[in-house]
Parts: sequence; C-alpha cells; structure tokens
Amino acid sequence: MLTALSIRNVVLIEALDLEFGPGLGVLTGETGAGKSILLDSLGLALGARADSGLVRNGEAQASVIATFDTPPPGHRAFALLVDNMIDLEPGEPLMIRRMLKADGGSRAFVNDQPCSAALLRELGGALVEIHGQHDDRGLLNPRGHRTLLDAYGRCDGMPVAAAYADWRAAADALAQARETVGNAARDRDYLAHAVEELTRFAPEPGEEAALAEERATMQKGARLTDDLAAVTECLTGSDGGLAQLRQAARRLDRIAAEHAPLSDVLAALDRAVVEAGEAEDRLNEAAEALSFEPARLDAIETRLFDLRGLARKHQVQPDDLAALREEMAAKLSAIEGGEEHLAALETAVAVKADVYRRAAQALSTQRRSAAERLDAAVAAELAPLKLDAARFRTVVAPLDEGQWSAQGLDRVEFEISTNPGAPFAPLVKIASGGELSRFILALKVALAERGGADALIFDEIDRGVGGAVASAIGDRLARLAQSSQILVVTHSPQVAARGTGHMLIAKSSDGTVTRTGVHALDDGERREEIARMLSGAEITAEARAQAERLLEA
Repeated sequence: MLTALSIRNVVLIEALDLEFGPGLGVLTGETGAGKSILLDSLGLALGARADSGLVRNGEAQASVIATFDTPPPGHRAFALLVDNMIDLEPGEPLMIRRMLKADGGSRAFVNDQPCSAALLRELGGALVEIHGQHDDRGLLNPRGHRTLLDAYGRCDGMPVAAAYADWRAAADALAQARETVGNAARDRDYLAHAVEELTRFAPEPGEEAALAEERATMQKGARLTDDLAAVTECLTGSDGGLAQLRQAARRLDRIAAEHAPLSDVLAALDRAVVEAGEAEDRLNEAAEALSFEPARLDAIETRLFDLRGLARKHQVQPDDLAALREEMAAKLSAIEGGEEHLAALETAVAVKADVYRRAAQALSTQRRSAAERLDAAVAAELAPLKLDAARFRTVVAPLDEGQWSAQGLDRVEFEISTNPGAPFAPLVKIASGGELSRFILALKVALAERGGADALIFDEIDRGVGGAVASAIGDRLARLAQSSQILVVTHSPQVAARGTGHMLIAKSSDGTVTRTGVHALDDGERREEIARMLSGAEITAEARAQAERLLEA
C-alpha cells in the first residue's frame, strides 16, 4: 500500500507531503488545479520517463519520494528486491526516491540504494497500477492478459512449465548429439587413420622423459668407453697396477718373517691390494652402467624422434598422446553407435513433447472455461457503467508450435466491441478515453482478489458521465477498495462521496508565484467540496443538502 508521497519542486508544486490510508481515497479540485501534476510526480517515482519539463522553473532539480508498506515474502515486489540484492529489513517501509535534474539527468534509489530505471519501472508496476485517459500499461498490455486470466481462473501452470523444461532439455541433448555425430562423421577417415597410427605406435605417459634419460646415459657411455678401457687395462691388465701389487705382496710375504719391520710393509701392501680390488669392482659396475650399444642408441633416438613428431602433428604434448588416442577412439565409436543413440534421444524427445502437449492442452481447457466465466463477470458490470451496447470477450487462441512456451500453447487477449454489429478489437484500439477507463474498471471488478498491484489509481474514470452511471462507478470503486488501496481523481460528487478519505487539490498565487497544494478535508470541508462539485462556483443550500444525502448514503 502507498502510505506517503513527498514532492519537491515539480512544476507548480514547491513542497508537498501527503499521507494515504487504506480503502478508497478521492482527489478533487477545479480543472487546472494540478491533479495531473500529482499523478506525474507519482509516475516519476514509479519509473516513468524523466522529463526535465517537470522541474519547477528556476530550480536545479526536482525530487519525489514514494513510501510503501513492506511487501511480504511471495509478493512480486519482494522477489524483485531480493533478486537485485536490495536490503529490506522486516517491518521497514519501502522508500523509492527519484531525483530529476533541470538538464534532464535523473537518479533513482530504493531504500537509499541506487536503482536502474528498468528495475524502477518493474518495481513500480508491481506496487501500483495507474489507469487513465492515455494508459498503455496494465490491462491494456496483451502480454499480461494470459497471466491475468490464469490468476482469475486459478489455472495451474506448474505442470506445463515443468513438462516444457523437460522437453526442451531433451531436445537440446538431441541437438547436441546430432552435432557431435555430424562433426565426427565428417572426420571419420581422419579419425580412423589417427587411431590406427596411435594404436600401432602405442605411446605411454612419461615415455618421452624415460627415453631421453636413457639416451643421455648411453651417449655418456659412448664418450667414456675408451677412457674406461684404458683405466681398466692400467689397473687389471697383466702388467697393471693390481697385478704388480699382488706380485710384490707374495714376494714380501716369503721374506717378512726374517725381518720384523717388513711385517708392517706387508700389511700396507695387503691393504693396498684390497683397496685396488674394490676399485676394480666399482670400475666394472660403472662400465656396465655406461654400456654403449650403438643399435639400442639408434632405436632410442628413432623412437624419441617419432614420438615428438607425432605430438607436434596432433598439437599436444608427448605425454598426452595416449589420452588423445582414447578420445579419438571414443569419437569414432560414437559414429559407429551414433544412429542407435540418436534414435533413443529422438524417442525421448517425442515422449516428453507428448507429455508437454497433453499438459498444455489441459491448461488450455482450463483457460477457455475461465474465459467464459470472466466474460460473463465483465458483461454483468458493463450495463451499470453505461456500456450496455458493448460486448467483451477473452480470446484464447492457439499459438504456432514455434511459439509454444512454458506458459502453454495459447495466446490470450481481451477484446471489445463497442456497438452492436461492430467487430471485436483490442481494448486500446477501440475504446475512447471515458469508455476505456470504465472498461478497465469493469475488468478490475471482475478480477478483484485475483492478484495484481496492491494500489490502483484511476484518473478521471468518470469523465463524461453522471447520475446513475457515476453512482455505479463509485459503488464499484468502493467494492474494489475492500481488497486493494484505490485512489481516484474525480469530478463526480457521487464518486467523491464514496471515499474513505478525501483530498482537495487547489492552486494559489501571491501575484508572482503560483503553487499547487493538497489539503486533506475533514467532514465539514468534505461536504462543502461535494456541494461545490454539485452546484459550481456558488454553493447553494440545496447543493449542501444533496451533498449531505450523498455522504449519508
């Protein structure tokens, strides 16, 4: 519910702070007093186009703050705030602030957090509906008619939405499989050759590093072979150092007993023989580790060259060749088993499409039944609103298959015929200003308690009518006000008398500056204003008595 409106420097309004309550609030005043400025100000806060002409002459900027009750969880406005990460504490009012500069720039804030113009329009539409002579939103927008009909008929669209999601997921999987198989089929010969080549070569992860290490070792052996052979000959040959040491040790052993100091020499020679023997063993081990086999080295270098060449050919690292072979083999296998896989997916799509179609057809049946009830409900409202020659119908028409959606198979649009024999056409294309507002009122009464914005504003809905028709309009507005907050700008005393709150819009001037103001009327002031609306500039006793009767009624 709209609880307050604060306006600064908008056209003739210098400073204005208004408070609103529940029920039916009426706004009256002389023609030209500034009622349209009030609605333009509210529209600015709700996301209307920022027109610099709204800024009061001589001022740098204008501002409007609209305050609402906290929207409860589940309300469309609450969901918008959550989706756009706008903080809202429980019980905290929702404040929308719009600032408009004289040069045309504007800024918007929701609870002091910056807000885009697009979000502001969406949020405003969830909170308030404004219907007037030039309304192009709300009930006049065919895009919303299906949602309104579903809400009125309590049509359950959840099974249709779920079935549509399943169908589209299956269709997407089929399209992707077809693309995969198609791409693979075009590459069949290449894949077959590549898989055969990689299978024959049989690369393994880590093979490149192992081959490179073995090659390096063998190349080192090739360089050291001659030196190792010369060292071995020096150490272990017939005239080598080890043989000489052993011969010296044997000779010394025969004479060591004859001369005591020779025992120490013999011990030293024995140690030298042992050390030299160990050196011989280590030399043999080193020679064996660095063994050089020309044939093996050639084989290693050939394998390493081919491995790296294959990796360059497929633009991968050598260690990834094995995985690449598996990937290509899988694609090749997909070609061979692709027809069976596609057939299974096609069957799944057909089954899910049939489930969706049956659910959507059931929803269409619900909609047609709801449309009949809505048509009858609106028709019952037309005659009292002096639209007895008009006819209303809800068109539920099938969409082309390419337009089917999670909302079903139907296009829904409200149409009217204003005269007997005249063709039906959309509301906005046929109804005149006064007729349009009354048609909207009839629809709103029929759709009451079936969703929509919490606050509805009607701008001069009673233009061009009076007497019984004005009374009927007032009665229907009062009925609507039992479930929604209603604000109506009116020239009709019959409508004004039905309000639970009454504000007078008036223009004043001090000779140099003209201002528009708004005053909440008490009971006595309200009787005088309704009397003015009945009699004109000169308020008569008879007008006051008639105003009293309207208020009592």
